[in-house]
Amino acid sequence: MINLYVSPSCTSCRKAKSWLEEHDLDYVEKNIYHDPLTKDEIKEILMLTDEGTGEIISYRSQAYQNLEVDIEDLSMSELLDLFTDQPSLIRRPIIMDDRRLQIGYNEEEIRCFLPREVRELKLAEIRQQLIADDIA
Repeated sequence: MINLYVSPSCTSCRKAKSWLEEHDLDYVEKNIYHDPLTKDEIKEILMLTDEGTGEIISYRSQAYQNLEVDIEDLSMSELLDLFTDQPSLIRRPIIMDDRRLQIGYNEEEIRCFLPREVRELKLAEIRQQLIADDIA
């Protein structure tokens, strides 16, 4: 099952939701402002990142700009508390399942959530089109 973590009025979140629906993918949506992420959910997200907390922090957010502490100086426990208390510090949307994570909306990267057989079918269609273009 795909988890989609969103916030209201987030254009990228609406795009991600629309893409998932367009491709008939089941997902569970969670608005992180109305229902903040739990510490366990944040840990699950962090376990799937390549670069740790830096990937999920919204450095351009007003909440980040207004911080009076250096995030680098916080313990993991303090950082988790900060994320649960100030969800606007978290980049959105977050799209994840058991093995994959995408932070932010990227039309190419989100395709990884398509089932393998669908991706293989699309690839075969692209190859056929390339062959047809070369012949013409």
